Amino acid sequence: MISFVTLLDYLGTFAFAISGIRLASMKRFDWFGAYVVGLVTAIGGGTIRDVLLDATPFWMIQPSYLIWTGIALLFVILFSKYLIRLNNTFFMFDTIGLALFVVVGFEKTLSFGFPYWVAVMMGTATGAAGGVIRDILINEEPLIFRKEIYAMACVIGGLVYALFDFMGFDTTFTQIAAAIGVMATRIIAVKYHICLPVLSSDEDIEKASKDK
Repeated sequence: MISFVTLLDYLGTFAFAISGIRLASMKRFDWFGAYVVGLVTAIGGGTIRDVLLDATPFWMIQPSYLIWTGIALLFVILFSKYLIRLNNTFFMFDTIGLALFVVVGFEKTLSFGFPYWVAVMMGTATGAAGGVIRDILINEEPLIFRKEIYAMACVIGGLVYALFDFMGFDTTFTQIAAAIGVMATRIIAVKYHICLPVLSSDEDIEKASKDK
């Protein structure tokens, strides 16, 4: 029987792979190209995490992640007409994958004996780094560098995990709470157009002074 964390990992892989494949389809990639984008989206963050933790990348030990990406590709191919009608499909799957991967990254980092602050960073990397690689591959400005709340949602989810775990709450409850924290942050930020301040350039400052 698989553990709850492994289940979250598989669900996150499926969700993230779909988000990557959906973007690849919008760029008119062929099936193989879409699979590569989906796979990189799904395993990119976890691979960076494992390298930093000095561990063998997870997908090299368990090929299930490659299979789940293939299932995600088949899912998009079979139900593409329905997915296209849903304008928020990418956001929905990307947010789910982001939340689940933060929990997986946090849990694995703690299992290696690292403190909470490292776990927050590794959880953020697990959730957000795959999306950065995805956006670079499809020639888009990485979502993490835009005004939209993305990586900060991972940080907030990690802090929720650290707080609940420190307070001694049940592990499964803590994991669910952290995932909800990530998803709630993303949804609220997008719904109410909440974003981080943009760092002004010298040209912006000069223009603002002239307008005065």
